[in-house]
Amino acid sequence: MAPSAERGSASYPVIRPMLATVGPLPAGNEEAAWAFEAKWDGARCIVNTSGDGTIRLVTRAGNDATGTYPELAPLGEQLRGRTAVLDGEVVVLDARGRPDFGLLQRRMGVVNPRRTARLAMEYPVHLVLFDLMYLDGSLLGSPYYERRSLLSGLGLRGPNWSAPGYVEGHGQQAWDASLQAGLEGVVAKRLTSAYLPGVRSPEWRKTKHLLTLDVIIGGWTEGHGGLAGLPGSVLAGVAEPAGLRYVGSVGSGLSDRERHELARYLDVIRLDRSPFLNPVELAGVRWAEPRLVAEITLTGWTSAGRLRQPIWHRLRPDLTHLG
Repeated sequence: MAPSAERGSASYPVIRPMLATVGPLPAGNEEAAWAFEAKWDGARCIVNTSGDGTIRLVTRAGNDATGTYPELAPLGEQLRGRTAVLDGEVVVLDARGRPDFGLLQRRMGVVNPRRTARLAMEYPVHLVLFDLMYLDGSLLGSPYYERRSLLSGLGLRGPNWSAPGYVEGHGQQAWDASLQAGLEGVVAKRLTSAYLPGVRSPEWRKTKHLLTLDVIIGGWTEGHGGLAGLPGSVLAGVAEPAGLRYVGSVGSGLSDRERHELARYLDVIRLDRSPFLNPVELAGVRWAEPRLVAEITLTGWTSAGRLRQPIWHRLRPDLTHLG
């Protein structure tokens, strides 16, 4: 057993998830040494079983999530007789079959049995299994391709779980397929990589699809500490026939220079009421005439129609909003 894996009270070791670094896909002349998987917009989950027909689910933070996702319990029967630890991602799929983190958030952290049973009917989760770290013995030092072969050989298929394959040596193909499927991006894993519990390793790389969007600024909230008096974040809206719809706030990516610049602009176009047609449930908002346009990046949209992981890119003075 590797020194980074601790023996728990059960017959399986306690293994923390290996993490990927953020970076570009491997270059074309390196692709042959890499496997490419879909990046799922969900929550990491380690599956543990002693082979008695039950499983224990543990989140990346180390919390027990077994009772939160009761629809995954039957997976234990498919692993009966094998002591195993597997790695995967819990997702909730929308009506188009695409992962929706906003829907998953309605499931996360819920422990009341009645409520989890009801939510399991309304928003069933799907567990995507993509690694096997222990199978009647440690596999931590085994190369990725061997672990994946053993995982595939277990034949784990069910209404709420699957172990999809990977693409070997064709990063662009995987990238295009994930974009077409509406997935978050691609994770590249070196075919010979060992599993390093709790380590963020360059042997695994994650690359996200990013969307670019022009939004209209309709207000701002003040920053804290050294940002007092300056915009900590700006309130973003998109123009619709009925008016300006609030879609979220953006603060990440703003430089000090841009915050000072925005403070001057927003002071000139102050407004005493909200310019948005829908409510903004934030405290201490300072409204502004919806004239400034900003370019941001985001990874997608939540089920509530809010920006997902928005990052400020730049102000667009060439696109000043006049409507």
